[in-house]
Amino acid sequence: MEVPLTLAPPAPSPITDWTALRSFAALRGQLRVSFGPACNIACWFCHDEGDIPPGVARNSPTKKQRPRSLCAEHYVTTITTLMEAGLKRVYFTGGEPLTSPLARPVLQQLPAPNPETSYTLITNGTRVRASQAWLADTPLDKVKVSLHYFSDESFRAIAATRLGIAAVLDGIEAASETFDRVELNCLLLKDNAHEVRPNLDFALARRMPVQFIELVGTDFNAERADSAVPADDIIAYLRTLTAEEHTEIAGVGQGRRVFRVDGIEVDVIHRNLGRYHVGQCGTCPLRSQCVEGFWALRLDHDGGLQPCLLRGDLRKDIKDLLNDPARLAAAVARHIAAFTEGTL
Repeated sequence: MEVPLTLAPPAPSPITDWTALRSFAALRGQLRVSFGPACNIACWFCHDEGDIPPGVARNSPTKKQRPRSLCAEHYVTTITTLMEAGLKRVYFTGGEPLTSPLARPVLQQLPAPNPETSYTLITNGTRVRASQAWLADTPLDKVKVSLHYFSDESFRAIAATRLGIAAVLDGIEAASETFDRVELNCLLLKDNAHEVRPNLDFALARRMPVQFIELVGTDFNAERADSAVPADDIIAYLRTLTAEEHTEIAGVGQGRRVFRVDGIEVDVIHRNLGRYHVGQCGTCPLRSQCVEGFWALRLDHDGGLQPCLLRGDLRKDIKDLLNDPARLAAAVARHIAAFTEGTL
């Protein structure tokens, strides 16, 4: 069911403290916008931004994904409101964003970017070629393609799909024809350990930044937790290619090691470098499982905002605020403040 959107004049409200929201933005915190859990593949490690992953939904009919409540206008209004309140970095996720009928109308109606803001599409690449013409008419700054595989065999094993790796590689090519900045990311798994170096070679040959990521455990991938691979091997290999290395632990999220190989940035999300935990994290019963901390505010297709992937109980429903941008912005600011102060 879609909630009718009728914008009302801003209503009087109590004084709102914007400090936590703006601090989160200044620390490079992300607004991650999900158009819904639908995806044309079903990677076994998927966390679906807090919803039921596609593979789990297909195999367990009793586990229901959230219904869609938001329309394109809701998304545009919410994104615009939160950016005007101070958020700067917006990432579009899913599921696979390009499977959603909302992707085109939302991405084409985004507020004009400025030097301080950025829009990033995160995609599995398989729908980029078919969407190339209209994607060119969006203000996206960057496309980030997930390349967790480098052969038909590993693609089908990891993603439970009949598609071949050619569909992903062609999507990367289509993205590079359309956008100045295309990046790749690759989870480090036993399934693809033999393809990590070819993946890196592919990125370097095309002069594309690439990110290698240690697997974050969730309830949905707990049964295969032993498939996670530490970043030690790729870090050691990168050190044979370059002496340009530094670590970044400022800002939100996990720390990362950043290498430059022939001028191309290669970074490794490495849990040993720490994370950004705030007030709510201090007494969290899931703290021992958390390797990320507070780095993203997630907007889902049912009008929920969630500051922590592992804590669905901290999700805030904003559907009743969609017709009042001033109240919406203030409510989100208060929610972030409460999370950072540990009072949710």
